[in-house]
Amino acid sequence: MAQAQGGYYVPHQSYWPIIGTIGVTALVVGIAMYLEGMALGTWVMGGGGLVTAWFVFGWFSDVVSEGVRGLYSDQVDRSLRWGMIWFIFSEIMFFAAFFGALFYARMLSVPWLSGEDPATSRLLWDSMALNWPTAGPANAAMEWRPMGPWPLPTINTLILLTSGMTLTIAHHALKDDNRTKLIGFMWATVLLGTLFVGLQAYEYYEAYVHLNLRMDTGIYGSTFFMLTGFHGMHVVIGTLMLLVITLRCMKGHFDPKSHFGFEGAAWYWHFVDVVWLGLFIFVYIL
Repeated sequence: MAQAQGGYYVPHQSYWPIIGTIGVTALVVGIAMYLEGMALGTWVMGGGGLVTAWFVFGWFSDVVSEGVRGLYSDQVDRSLRWGMIWFIFSEIMFFAAFFGALFYARMLSVPWLSGEDPATSRLLWDSMALNWPTAGPANAAMEWRPMGPWPLPTINTLILLTSGMTLTIAHHALKDDNRTKLIGFMWATVLLGTLFVGLQAYEYYEAYVHLNLRMDTGIYGSTFFMLTGFHGMHVVIGTLMLLVITLRCMKGHFDPKSHFGFEGAAWYWHFVDVVWLGLFIFVYIL
C-alpha cells in the first residue's frame, strides 16, 4: 500500500463533527431526561444513540478510506500514534480515579469509621466496627456476600490473557505476511473477547440473584460495579474494534510495514488486559 511521501495530509471539509456534536448532545440530554423520569427521555436517548453510531461509522469509514488510498504520510502516522498514546493515557487516568476511590474507601474511610479515629467514629456511627468488604454503616444489616475470585473471575482472567496471546500471534503473522494465520488468530481474539463479556454478564446475574450484591449495596457494591462495569464497557468497545480490524484484515487493508490501525487496536486491547489484572487482584482477591 503506497503512502504519501512528504508533507502533511490536510483532510477535506467534513460535516461529521457537526453530526457528532448533535448526536452526543442528544444522547446525553436523553439520558438525563430518562433518569428524571421524563416521557421523551427514551426517544431522545435512542435518537441520539443512532445519530452517534452513524457519526462514528461514517467518520471512521472516511479515515479508513484515506488510509487505504495512501494519503497519510509518515508524519501523519506519527501523529496518529501519539494521538493513540495520549488517548490510552487518558484512559489510565480514568481508571486511576476509580481505583483511587476504592483504595480511599478501603484504606482510609472504613478504618476511620470502625474506630481508628475514635472521635470521628463515635460522632458519626457510635464506634461501629467495619471490615472490608463492607456495605458501610448505613447498610450494615444487609444480607449479602462479596464476589470471590472463583470460578468466573478466574476463568475470565484466563480468557483475557489468552486473547492477548492470540492477538500478539496475529500481529506477528501480519508482519510475516501470513494472511491465513493472521485472520484465524484475529477471529479467535474476537471470540475470546465476546466470551469474556458473556461470562461477565452471567457474573452480574449471579451477583444480583444469589449474592444480593447490587449497585446499592453500600460502598462495596458501588465500587465493584463501577470498576467492573466500566471495564466491561471497554471490553465491548475493544471487541468491536478488533472485529472491524479483522474484517479489514480480510479485505487486505494492512501490509507488514504499514498497519497502524491494527497496532492501535492492539494497544487498546493490551491496556484492557492490564486493567483487568488490577481489578482481579484488588477487587476479587484482596
